Amino acid sequence: MKDLIVYLTKALVDNPEEVVVQAVAGEKTTVYELRVGEGDLGKVIGKHGRTIRAIRTILSAAATKQNKRAVLEILE
Repeated sequence: MKDLIVYLTKALVDNPEEVVVQAVAGEKTTVYELRVGEGDLGKVIGKHGRTIRAIRTILSAAATKQNKRAVLEILE
């Protein structure tokens, strides 16, 4: 899952080397924390949040296929 988020995010940003994803595992849900470089936050969020919503949908579908639950949060 972490590799999926990194792959999708690096394709969107200007500074792919600054993309960092950390996984925080809970009992039922894994929370993925995404950090991007300064100025790239808007590219990841997209117009009206469409891009981040699409990434979250893909992540949720991949997690459901593995009978897990995943949440993506963007940290500034």
